[in-house]
Amino acid sequence: MDEQFDRLERRCPRLGGSVTFAYCKACGDQVGPCWKIIDCWWEHIDIVTYLQENLSAEAFQKLMDARPKPKLASLVELIEQAKNRTG
Repeated sequence: MDEQFDRLERRCPRLGGSVTFAYCKACGDQVGPCWKIIDCWWEHIDIVTYLQENLSAEAFQKLMDARPKPKLASLVELIEQAKNRTG
């Protein structure tokens, strides 16, 4: 069944193009699932059950707790990094 899901494709809201489910399972931080995998795939797959069955309890909980930084915080962080590099 995993192979069947791996070939499914959908538009990625983060990248703007088409990606496979296999990509979404491995493109996150530290080569884990993308933090948006549940948001993106819930209409196509019983994604929560799939992840519970295929991830460790710790990895599943980490994914459930994952939230992106607010855009403003990310921008401020990037500006600070750029300042530190140039000056």
